[in-house]
Amino acid sequence: MKLTILVGTMTGTAQLVAQELELRLDDGELQAQTRLMDGLDAAVFAGGGLFLICTSTYGQGDVPDNAKQLYESLQSARPDLSNVQYGVIALGDRTYAETFCNGGKRFDRILSELGARRIGEIMLHDASAGTMPEEVAAEWVQVWIALCRDQLVDA
Repeated sequence: MKLTILVGTMTGTAQLVAQELELRLDDGELQAQTRLMDGLDAAVFAGGGLFLICTSTYGQGDVPDNAKQLYESLQSARPDLSNVQYGVIALGDRTYAETFCNGGKRFDRILSELGARRIGEIMLHDASAGTMPEEVAAEWVQVWIALCRDQLVDA
């Protein structure tokens, strides 16, 4: 099974989370590859597969700068993503209640609109909660990857 972790980040926190997950998941049975969203467009999803979006939220609830090209490409190209399964790790800060984790929620919305199928619930991490995002994500991803294995076997 192959997993591509796509990272949207401004400060490097989402990249840290993704790298920690890649280390934990890449076990021979599962091949995990982390890719920064820099310079990517909708073609990254061509051919389908299993993806994990790991992104922070920036500004007024926007996707990070390095994720804008990919997000805008999905909006304009509108490819058929019915052969894509995905999960979302959204990083945010609940003190910004109206835009909390919007970066991840925006990717979830557009991928779903384009026919991709989300596996499991979105992981929402609150920076003001005092927990380390990579530790919370490491726990969440164990449940998520088990769901992926179950659903991909059934497919």
